[in-house]
Amino acid sequence: MTSQQLMLAVGLLALPFSSIAQEKFAKTITASDLEKHLRVLAADDMEGRETGTRGQRKAAEYIATQFAAEGLMPIVKADDGKMAYQQQYTLFKKNWGDFYVSSGGKRFEPQKDFMPNGLLYLPTETTYETLFIGYGISDANYDDYAGRDVTGKALVMLDDEPKTTDGKKLVSGSNEASKWGGPNGWRAKSLLAKEKGAAQLFIISAESAAAFKELLTQRSAMQARFNRLSLKAGAENVSSIGVFLVTSDMAATLLNTPVATLTQTISQVTQSAKPVASSLAGSVAVKADRVDEKTESSNVLGFIEGTDKKDEVLIVSSHYDHIGISADGQINNGANDDGSGTVSVLEIAQAFAKAKAAGKGPRRSILFLTVSGEEKGLLGSQYYADMSPVIPLEKTVADLNIDMVGRVDDLHLGKSDNYIYVIGSDKLSSELHKISEDVNKKEIGMELDYKFNDPKDSQRIYYRSDHYNFAKHQIPIIFYFNGLHPDYHKPTDDIEKIDFKLAEKSARLVFYTAWEIANRDQRLVVDSNKQ
Repeated sequence: MTSQQLMLAVGLLALPFSSIAQEKFAKTITASDLEKHLRVLAADDMEGRETGTRGQRKAAEYIATQFAAEGLMPIVKADDGKMAYQQQYTLFKKNWGDFYVSSGGKRFEPQKDFMPNGLLYLPTETTYETLFIGYGISDANYDDYAGRDVTGKALVMLDDEPKTTDGKKLVSGSNEASKWGGPNGWRAKSLLAKEKGAAQLFIISAESAAAFKELLTQRSAMQARFNRLSLKAGAENVSSIGVFLVTSDMAATLLNTPVATLTQTISQVTQSAKPVASSLAGSVAVKADRVDEKTESSNVLGFIEGTDKKDEVLIVSSHYDHIGISADGQINNGANDDGSGTVSVLEIAQAFAKAKAAGKGPRRSILFLTVSGEEKGLLGSQYYADMSPVIPLEKTVADLNIDMVGRVDDLHLGKSDNYIYVIGSDKLSSELHKISEDVNKKEIGMELDYKFNDPKDSQRIYYRSDHYNFAKHQIPIIFYFNGLHPDYHKPTDDIEKIDFKLAEKSARLVFYTAWEIANRDQRLVVDSNKQ
């Protein structure tokens, strides 16, 4: 046998062995083990794992314990000089300080008399003239601002948008809301008011105290989740115009007019298909101070060192935080979001650890990164990527991020559940996209759904999970996702609704993809920019 023939024979023997090795370790990722871990992380005693809380810290300890049990290396240098699994970081809770609205001798309080939207910062009490401006819209067919100077004024306006006598939306000419209507219409109205020079915006969003109380309940979870925590101290992303959702009674006080008079004016506006001139006006004083409260959180990292290409590192990530306890005391266990992704990371880490113990460890190193702060604005991954990357970003070859797997969304109900949304695989690297497709075709055979990879995706899913903090640094990523469902961010996102066989299949797909990336001869090329 010639040397060339010998080399060919060895190569042919190695190929099936490598494939057999992959399959052997992939099979250690099981539905039963995924369920075992999730029954811990999505249990009531984790209290919803909200960032900065006891439940989040308890979840972090569990993840770190699992990494240690599987023999993963701690890679974070702690304050005492020892190596640790947890990467501690400080967050600043953005609370209101002295915040009130005063008018007509009455003082109104946030979350009781009005609901603020946006990030107003007004540390000194400031007084404004108030002015009723109808719906507060400006369109070719309907302009509340025509002939009116609103510079420096606090505007009082109606929620929603005008309708025709047959009930259709006047601006769109159909039953479909325009940008001025719907739950987010206030955004367009505030941008317009700012453009016109207005200082503050009061939107009449409820006719009665009971209706306003219901509005507070509906939006309290959103208020709790967003704009509360930051990696930076001090006011940031401050709105130059405040937006306040108020009742009709409070609006009447702001306009120095009886409730009956305002009610009559509102009736005229809503029943007319054109703007109604109104002289209702008054004055209001506003103070909106903010204070910072320090809180601590952590990312949890486990490391498997590679062999001949150990200086290059692949990341497999998820977020283990969720939204905590609702105002009514119900626990949001977040089994799917993102308990499912986190237990997948634990199982994939175990599979690679077993491979390494058997002498089949990856050529490139792998960092298993579970972050907190995702529900607060991708803060944990932002801290890692922007402020304290344990592995230099230039040595990071890719991030495979798993967020919300093991459920079937409405678009696939009644159809095949053998699918996974693959997002971002082609945004930065054509090679990564090809690897993803080839590995799936060879090993798993799932339907790779690219719906949310579309640049025109209205939900902008690509930008809404932790992988984006790596993609913005030109690090190739894949985001694995099974879609949204009616239990999203609700106390009903429980373990009983997880399809663990589906979660097993998606976790194995990530494992096989990671195996290929970690063991290929050449580092992934970055040859595209479709972000």
